[in-house]
Amino acid sequence: MQGRPAPLTLALVALVGILWGLNWPAVKFMLAEVPPFTLRAAGFTGGAVVLWGIVRALGHRLTPARGEVGPIIAAGLFVLFGFNILTALGQLFTEASRAAIIAYTMPAMTAVLASVFLGDALTARRILAVLVGLAGLAVLASGDMAALIASPLGPVLMLLAALSWSVGNVLVQGRQWSLSPLALTFWFFIVSLVLAWPLALWLEPPGARAVPPLPVIAVFAFHVAGPMATCYLLWAVLLRRLPATVAAISILTAPVVGVLSSFLLLGEAASWQKMLALGLIVLSIGITLSGRRR
Repeated sequence: MQGRPAPLTLALVALVGILWGLNWPAVKFMLAEVPPFTLRAAGFTGGAVVLWGIVRALGHRLTPARGEVGPIIAAGLFVLFGFNILTALGQLFTEASRAAIIAYTMPAMTAVLASVFLGDALTARRILAVLVGLAGLAVLASGDMAALIASPLGPVLMLLAALSWSVGNVLVQGRQWSLSPLALTFWFFIVSLVLAWPLALWLEPPGARAVPPLPVIAVFAFHVAGPMATCYLLWAVLLRRLPATVAAISILTAPVVGVLSSFLLLGEAASWQKMLALGLIVLSIGITLSGRRR
């Protein structure tokens, strides 16, 4: 049995959730000046550089074992590239607060996929979590059903982003890796930047990649140093050292911080539908995680 985590450790776990939550309004803000593929390609590159320095400093092995290259590409395609690209595209068509609520249906999706592909039991608790999450989505949709019917692209992209993260999570959990979590995450960033840059150069005009205003550069520096590098670093380390229910504080915190910070920093409209939907999604996450074994 693991002992009670130190207060500093719990604070670091909560910090991950706060930084990931603040990333939602940060990305929405940057998308006003930087096109999505360029933004993500630059973010993947910055995150890879920072993680490479950390992995090298810690002396972790970077060479994958024979047979791991294909699985690394597949997992990175879904868990990092797909999720981040789809969330950036989704936020072009919907509010950051709404996007954060929809995206965090991913733990319940992961529970269902793990039941199908990893042999985890599809318990009544997990079914309840899915139903509560669907109720949250229904409440969110009811806030402006006419607008949703007229323009469903944003919410659909966010649901696909959640599915991508869930598939990637199952791919990561479904095998034993020879690399450390940090080294593995570094390769996910490499896979993502290799895929993102050709799309940015092909789909987005050169003029769109001009140097953005100073506030956008400052927010981008936060995006790379915080949500990209620091969060993935802390998450990879803490997940190996803590019970899953403790590490999952960050997942519970992130959508709350994402929604509330979007209200405060972006001036997005608050509504009882958003708040109730947020509560239901957080409840769904809590039900999902409370049923997981250590």
